[in-house]
Amino acid sequence: MEPKSGDIVHFEINTRDPERAKKFYSKAFGWKYKDSAMPGIEYYLIDGVTPGGAINPLAQDSKVKAPTVYFGTDDIDATLKKVRDGGGTADEKQPIPGQGWFAGCTDPDGNSFSLFQSDPSVTMETEHEHQEARA
Repeated sequence: MEPKSGDIVHFEINTRDPERAKKFYSKAFGWKYKDSAMPGIEYYLIDGVTPGGAINPLAQDSKVKAPTVYFGTDDIDATLKKVRDGGGTADEKQPIPGQGWFAGCTDPDGNSFSLFQSDPSVTMETEHEHQEARA
């Protein structure tokens, strides 16, 4: 069954020590990992979980000490506007080559979450164009 708008479509375990996190979750849940194959990005996909998840290495500590939850959307621009209009905050969308778009958000109570719109047509070129447009 295809996810619908608002379904949890992905999660990330954020960590400064990815080897420790992978070992911990492998022991706790039997998780196995595969490299994301995104050039220049250390990111470990969890093999076989639903919804999809990953170990996300961080260069510095995060203010939020919780997994990042991604809600699916068919139109990330419209959903970002709804988040902002509803009293939440939303970062600008960012491209993920070969995957789609994502953006970090908070609700009016300060709870963090992210949005994801699937769009396999996003390329490295799309990413560069997007970055230039924001500059």
